[in-house]
Amino acid sequence: MTEEEKMISGEVYNALDEHLIKELNIVKERLHEYNSIPPTHLEERDKLIRQILGKTGKKVFVNQPFYCDYGKHIEVGDRFFSNVNLVILDEAMVRIGDDCFIGPNVGIYTACHSTDPIERNTRKEWALPVTIGDNCWIGGNVTILPGVTIGNNVTIGAGSVVVKDIPSNCVAVGNPCKIIKKLS
Repeated sequence: MTEEEKMISGEVYNALDEHLIKELNIVKERLHEYNSIPPTHLEERDKLIRQILGKTGKKVFVNQPFYCDYGKHIEVGDRFFSNVNLVILDEAMVRIGDDCFIGPNVGIYTACHSTDPIERNTRKEWALPVTIGDNCWIGGNVTILPGVTIGNNVTIGAGSVVVKDIPSNCVAVGNPCKIIKKLS
């Protein structure tokens, strides 16, 4: 397996692999271009964000600035909206459903690092996917950690840190994020 194949499948991989570094730098250039497009040039922005992301639905709107690692591992559904400063570290797949709203300063992370400093310094990593269902609202300053699945019809309150799965039809808040209300 290549290091990229290991990365996307959740196996330990070498984050300093030349091919991966090249891919990261290509996307950084495209993101720089995207984030530099005048905000009112909507068609130009739409065209480029669709080239950066792996899969996009109808009526996708990503406010600038936006940052990601690879882009191609990100799928967003129909009527997706994100506010400013969305950061997605997409070493593994990130799938976001239809009619999702993402508040400002949200971080969605798939990359994992060892807690052992000696092992961490080898730059060996692994990644776990993140899935967000349909009809979700992710409030401002939320952090979603690797391996998390958020169900359909969920609101995650501002400032929450989502460390484990959140089932469908609820409101969840806090650090760590916990269900505070079930929806009927």
